[in-house]
This record gives sequence, structure tokens and C-alpha cells, in this order.
Amino acid sequence: MTTPHRIDVHHHFVPQVYKDALIACGDACPAPGYQPPLQNWTEARTLDQMDRAGIASALLSVTTPGIHFGDDAAARRLARQCNEAGAKMVADRPRRFGLFAALPLPDIEGSLAEIAYALDQLKADGIGLYTNYDARFLGDAKFAPILEELDRRRAVAFVHPTSCLCCSALQPEIADAIIEYGTDTTRTIASLVFGGAAARHPNIRFIFCHAGGTMPYLIERFIDFTGRDTAAMKAAMPHGMMHELTRFHYDLAQTAHPAPVAALRKIVPVEQLLFGTDYPYGKGCVGQVEGVARCDFSAVEHAAIDRDNALRLVPRLG
Repeated sequence: MTTPHRIDVHHHFVPQVYKDALIACGDACPAPGYQPPLQNWTEARTLDQMDRAGIASALLSVTTPGIHFGDDAAARRLARQCNEAGAKMVADRPRRFGLFAALPLPDIEGSLAEIAYALDQLKADGIGLYTNYDARFLGDAKFAPILEELDRRRAVAFVHPTSCLCCSALQPEIADAIIEYGTDTTRTIASLVFGGAAARHPNIRFIFCHAGGTMPYLIERFIDFTGRDTAAMKAAMPHGMMHELTRFHYDLAQTAHPAPVAALRKIVPVEQLLFGTDYPYGKGCVGQVEGVARCDFSAVEHAAIDRDNALRLVPRLG
């Protein structure tokens, strides 16, 4: 067993109230609710996985399909219940757990209230977002009040992918998570950068999952598009596109493979890379550790990715 030292920024928890909500939602959920990894989750299993993988601390978040299933009032209740359940886990084991609080988006008023409650009362370590809500990506003007508040608070924003209405179940034999999640991450990054929201809110410390999705592979197209010398481009990105992309953080959950890591490293400094597992999905916590070990990082770089980079975002775990 490895001595725990890693900080896992991409680690899901599934309180009973969320399990119950997914089962009640049934086929109306944007993604199947009764998935064995979710329904079989327990705190004891997560601690066992953490110990086996040398994970000292895990930052908890609610995974896809999220909180809002069509009813604002129900979403507000569910977000509050999940956040209080996560905060209790943190209170019981403050060195082992952190919390990225859930919001009842696309309900803006309810989400602003939950940001205040989660950060001020529950002392959450950041806020969890999804890449799109009703096919609106995070750079959409609808979400400006949320971004303004997160910027004001200099908050950490953990952005998890989900399927977009346009593209869910396009190929029934291929789960959305295999292709669409990476694509949706890229869409929301593009919306924030090209639309100017990233430049307008420089104090938000974004974490994007899965090595930035397909963004590293589309970088030439990003560069060509932003190379158009127009007033709109200059207004949206006064410091340039690469300035925004390189200040975002990216976890390596389910992308701990030499190919995507090599592509991402051509764009982003190692200081912006974070260890993540996507537990209870993927290869498990140990599998993610083994995957990162196969990537071409030096001992100093491994230490930064495993722990040091995350401590800059959540110093209380130090």
C-alpha cells in the first residue's frame, strides 16, 4: 500500500439522497440513473480505494447527470441535500475529503443562493459545474451572473462534462462518455474563450476534466480561428487565446495515457495539470496512478501533479 500523499481533484460521491433521486427520475434523466458504479458507491469503498492508490485527499463532486431534472424547487432541495452530505464527510474527515459543491443550474437565482450557502456556511472548497445546461455552454450570457459571482469570490470551478441535447445517444452502441464528454468539454472551453467570458472573469480558477477533452487536438483550428484580426476577437481575448488556455487547470482522469498527455503538454505547463481518478468510474484509483506513471514525467513533475499543483487551489489540505 502506498503512503497517502496524492490529492484527487476528480472524485465522485453518491449520497443516498442522490441515489434515490436518480432512481425516481428513471428514464427522464439525461443519463441512466441506475448505474452500478453509482448505486454501489459507499464511503467505506471510496476510502479503501484512496488508501490503495496513495490518495491522501479527495475533492468530492456529484457526477453526471447532475442535479436538475426539470423542476427548480426539486433541484434546489437536491443540491442542498447533496452539499450537506458532502460537507458532513468533510467535517468527519477534514484531511481526507474536500467538496466541490453542486448547483441547481440552470436555475440562476437558486444557484446564486447555493453558492453563498456552500462557500460561506459549508465552507466548500469550490463549486462544481457541468459543461452545458439545456445545450447552453458556460460562456453563454445566461450564466454571466454565476461567473461574476465566482469571479468575485476567486472560486475554484470544477467543470465536469455531460452530454449535450444535440448529440446524446447518436451511436447507441457507444456510450456518450467515450466521445461526447471530451467533445463537450471542448465546446464549453471554446465558449468561454471565444466569447470573452474567460477574459472577463480572470479570478475563476477553472479545472477542466479529462485533459481538456479534444481541445489539444484541435489547437491548430483554435489558433487559425483566433488569428483573424478583428475587433471582436481582440475584445473577447485581449491577452490572446493561449493566455486563457494556459491559465486553466486540467485533470488527467481517464486520460492517463502518453498520447493525450503529450498533446496537452505541448499547450499547457505541468503546473496546470492535476491528478484525478473519476472514481467510481474508469479503471479505479490504482489504475489511474498506474496510467500517470506510464507518462513521461520526471519525479519533480510527478510530485507537482500528484499534490503540489492542487495545494495551490486548496491549500487547507496541506
